[in-house]
Amino acid sequence: MRATQFFEFVGRIADEATTGQTVHLPSVLFQPIFSDDLAAYLAKIAVAKPLNGTMELAGPDAIAFDEVVRQYLVAKHDPRTVVRDEQARYFGTTLEKRSLVPGENALLGSTRFADWLSRTAPQR
Repeated sequence: MRATQFFEFVGRIADEATTGQTVHLPSVLFQPIFSDDLAAYLAKIAVAKPLNGTMELAGPDAIAFDEVVRQYLVAKHDPRTVVRDEQARYFGTTLEKRSLVPGENALLGSTRFADWLSRTAPQR
């Protein structure tokens, strides 16, 4: 099983990409998944007939990486600014447009990032 990054890690990703009060991220596609969706798939796969292969799992939506982090910071009332920077690295790695999304036959979770974010963001 190969899974994309979890929703719950977006804050840590922002922290890693921050210099001062600015978050630098490229606009590559990003398709994170809710960890509960991953757990549900893993439970099904664990009791299913072996496939003798690799399965990919991702969230339902591919969104620009910088936009996902921007939405997260706004929802969390974090004052940092996200800047689209096509030269920015992801934990030291240069990304291509589809580096952070699965292939065509991936299983997709059902929870959308915006829905998860609205449930987890602090209320003012």
